[in-house]
Amino acid sequence: QVQLVETGGGLVQAGGSLRLSCGVSQRYVVNFTMAWFRQAPGKGREFVAAITGLGTDTAYSSSSKGRFTISRGAVKNTVDLQMNSLKPEDTAVYYCAARAALGNGLHSYEYDHWGQGTQVTVSS
Repeated sequence: QVQLVETGGGLVQAGGSLRLSCGVSQRYVVNFTMAWFRQAPGKGREFVAAITGLGTDTAYSSSSKGRFTISRGAVKNTVDLQMNSLKPEDTAVYYCAARAALGNGLHSYEYDHWGQGTQVTVSS
């Protein structure tokens, strides 16, 4: 069973930065496409960014592109999301997701494994 644990959420002022990290229990994480999704109160789960197993290909939503960066972490078996120029509309619970398939999936149903989520709150 693949387990994902997110860390790094918190409260930040608009314009600030946060770095989220996702730890993956699976030994062969290079075989997994990893992604970040988010869900704001009363809204559906929204794609944020994804990265393929070897980190050779990334994908971003229109709202995250240019402000967020997804990368394979310096710590083994982690995936990070660097979030800069944060806005109040970025406030949500952020989820890490994984799938054992090639290519970046942009939809939540394409992912098999999920973390419990970490809260990100951006104050105006």
